[in-house]
Amino acid sequence: MSEDTKAKILIVEDEVVISKVYADELREKGFSVFAAINGQKGLEVALREKPDLILLDILMPVMDGLTMMNKLRQDGLYGKNVPIILLTNLSASEEKIMQAIVKNEPAYYLVKSDWDLSQVMDKINERLSRK
Repeated sequence: MSEDTKAKILIVEDEVVISKVYADELREKGFSVFAAINGQKGLEVALREKPDLILLDILMPVMDGLTMMNKLRQDGLYGKNVPIILLTNLSASEEKIMQAIVKNEPAYYLVKSDWDLSQVMDKINERLSRK
């Protein structure tokens, strides 16, 4: 698979170890990977690189994931439609998160402690296959 045909994934995660684990696994599976350590940087990379899917942490410094997602969704056709998988340690029962997910479809929510790496990879592949 050439560089041009690889699906592009953006990881927006402030915990470097977690970001590296996802990035290494995605690269091993043949994806082109970009990473950002906060929502502000993530938004910049997303708008510049137009990844096919974004893995997005919610709790981060500078700009949190929900704010980044809201700003991205305001940016034309690409921003409105790019699949986003929210990765967090927060419970989905928190009303603010549920409202953001419903408002910002296609967005999906995974609690980090409930999903192992292979399950996250399965979810990524599932989302990309719908394009």
